Amino acid sequence: MRLKTSVLKEPKHRDLVSCVGWTTADELYSCSDDHQILCWNLLTGDASVVVKLHDDVYPIDLHWFPKSVSGKKQAVSEIFALTSTNGKLHLVSKSGRIEKSVECHKGAVLAGRWNHDGSALITAGEDGQLKIWSKSGMLRSTLAQQGSPVYSVAWSPDSSRVLYTSGRQLTLKPLQPSSKLLQWKAHDGVILKVDWSVVNDLILSGAEDCKYKVWDSYGRVLFSSSPHEYPITSVCWAPDGELFAVGSFHTLRLCDRTGWSYSVEKPSTGSLMSLSWTADGTQLAAACGNGQVLFAHVIEQRWEWKNFEITLTKRRSMQVRNVFNDAVDVLEFRDRVMKASLAHGHLVVCTTLQCYVYSVKNWNTPLIFELKDGMVSLIQQTERYFLLVDGAELYVYSYEGRLVSSPKSPGVRMDTLNSQSVSLSNDTMAIRDTTDERVIFLFEVLTGKPIGDGKPFIHKMEVMFMALDQCGSSHDRRMALIDKNRDLYLTSVRTLGRAHSIHKMGSMVDSMCWNDSANLLCAVQDNQLTVWCYPAAVFVDKELLPKTICTKDNSPEFSRPPQVLSYVGTQVKVRRVDGSLVCSGMSPYPTLLHEYASSARWDDALRLCRFAKDQTLWSCLAGMAMASRELSTAEVAYAAIGEVDKVQYINFMKDLPSKDSCLAHALLFSGHVQEAESTLLQANLIYHAIQIHINLYNWDRALELAVKHKTHVDTVLAHRQKFLRDFGKQESNKRFLQYSEGVEVDWQKIQVKIEMEFAKEREQAANSSVRSSVSIRR
Repeated sequence: MRLKTSVLKEPKHRDLVSCVGWTTADELYSCSDDHQILCWNLLTGDASVVVKLHDDVYPIDLHWFPKSVSGKKQAVSEIFALTSTNGKLHLVSKSGRIEKSVECHKGAVLAGRWNHDGSALITAGEDGQLKIWSKSGMLRSTLAQQGSPVYSVAWSPDSSRVLYTSGRQLTLKPLQPSSKLLQWKAHDGVILKVDWSVVNDLILSGAEDCKYKVWDSYGRVLFSSSPHEYPITSVCWAPDGELFAVGSFHTLRLCDRTGWSYSVEKPSTGSLMSLSWTADGTQLAAACGNGQVLFAHVIEQRWEWKNFEITLTKRRSMQVRNVFNDAVDVLEFRDRVMKASLAHGHLVVCTTLQCYVYSVKNWNTPLIFELKDGMVSLIQQTERYFLLVDGAELYVYSYEGRLVSSPKSPGVRMDTLNSQSVSLSNDTMAIRDTTDERVIFLFEVLTGKPIGDGKPFIHKMEVMFMALDQCGSSHDRRMALIDKNRDLYLTSVRTLGRAHSIHKMGSMVDSMCWNDSANLLCAVQDNQLTVWCYPAAVFVDKELLPKTICTKDNSPEFSRPPQVLSYVGTQVKVRRVDGSLVCSGMSPYPTLLHEYASSARWDDALRLCRFAKDQTLWSCLAGMAMASRELSTAEVAYAAIGEVDKVQYINFMKDLPSKDSCLAHALLFSGHVQEAESTLLQANLIYHAIQIHINLYNWDRALELAVKHKTHVDTVLAHRQKFLRDFGKQESNKRFLQYSEGVEVDWQKIQVKIEMEFAKEREQAANSSVRSSVSIRR
């Protein structure tokens, strides 16, 4: 990926260009020290003078009023804020008429920024003051006062905090007076520019120490560049938060969100004083020190999937290459390409007006449909559907172009969604709340309605990244998430009215990804590439989970902090911190084992494990078999990994006369005591429900069930007395003391009652099998 730049042979401005700002993808305004504001039309290539400012007005910063809030168009007329060296703030209309001028600072007004909904404007001055203004230009408050000039300022994504420069330090100040500010030393030179991404919540800074740095919103450095030749004069995030641009003297750099560089351009334009992206993130403009306005657009973007490599060669064309046979196809589009995605055998391309869906089997006849808004910021694909975030709406389409659903949630700003805050599977969609990052909303893909009772999943900490697994039935859908502490958790999505069960899988996790063809989870954990070959083992047998993990210790390759990009087939693709790609091959056996288990080919699964002679595979098979209640296979697998106690328990379950009691003990095996009890009570196996609580020493619950159903109270009391006698203790529980006074304990009678219960259960099981055989014959 790189930037293709262009400038005019002769500059239209006669002096330094201080600031630029896009109105649309084809129209740009620029301000210069020659007191002129020019309007550039990229369709015609013309530049016309909008207004000639007074001779004492030297513009410094320009920022257009936000056109939309959460993707919805604003009703306010198009105006922009213009700051100048004479201490004034000017509100200027698109036609060039100055609507209002306000004296706001002593000395130059170095920066002026609208917040994201346009309800407030902040200015930063040479006098060290930060002031907040209403959109009509009325002073609301003075936010801060310091002894050094404030060169740059930025709003937080929710507009509740302000980031500003303070010499070599950065300061994060909340608007709430009672909240504590955060300040840290960020550079070794004066900081000249900052920017804060609305989408990924990351901070960007550039300074006179010739470095640019990426920070999280807690002030922790994520990336620090090597020193450049000259000071960093401008930085700017792309609207989708995936890229940013850095400007310096004769230098324009395009970088990934993690900090490494895609490309460096060396235009002879002097210092780049200001940078501005178009709303679709495909074009960039820079204000240059020699009077030029530099235009750049992103080209040579690449997408890869299996044997296909696709390159964006021009703004309206792509090249498809099949690496197996070197066949090359060229795809032409009517409009400029904004977003594209290649996965699951399909290429989805969004231009400014249309969406194209290609199958990798046929590049000649794409499916084409019109986009409602034309500002697609995100594409995600699954095997059956793909998701588009288009302006203020979120749409799920089939690959035939049919609109499947459009989920809506009041707590989510659709324009800030990114690949880390939304996840899609064939039947489920997960969206992280914008206002409270602990909350995740879950939706049905086919209907767009919330899952179950509509209550969201709430984690105990802020969720940084989540992903749904891609295979299996909707009932077994799982979601993996990484929280603020970099801990990895796995939870069930569909809980049928129960609380979400969540299990910790690991810690010190930087990134993770699900496999596309089997439910294998890959993550970089403490500089190790770790693959959980059967993550759902945590719901079946927690002790199995560590035995299902494959680890590749490639510490030199996976330097901090690496990012897992994809896990397709047996290939894991990881992006290192320097931008280089590392491809790592994993064993094909776990994927094959998942395929056998999903199609109930247990004999083939056993043959595979015996052939591979791998303890990890045997552990996975044990968990899969227990999850499917395939006790014979589970017995063999547990025996292969030396779990003798579990083999004995499985043999006990196989000898149980009824299916209900067998199912209950399988649930008990997995630690689901409440579900096991409910299963037995529904089958009218009261004694068995009481006995499992006696075996688990849940004495209060055992007595409660016995009293409620008026049976086996003496059995509970007898086992309780034996338990206390074995440990040499006296009864202290008031309920047991109360019932022991009126109930006689006779072990001989209890034994007869238990035998009668088992005889009754065997009779029920026999009658059930007779009824089922009769219905089959009919």
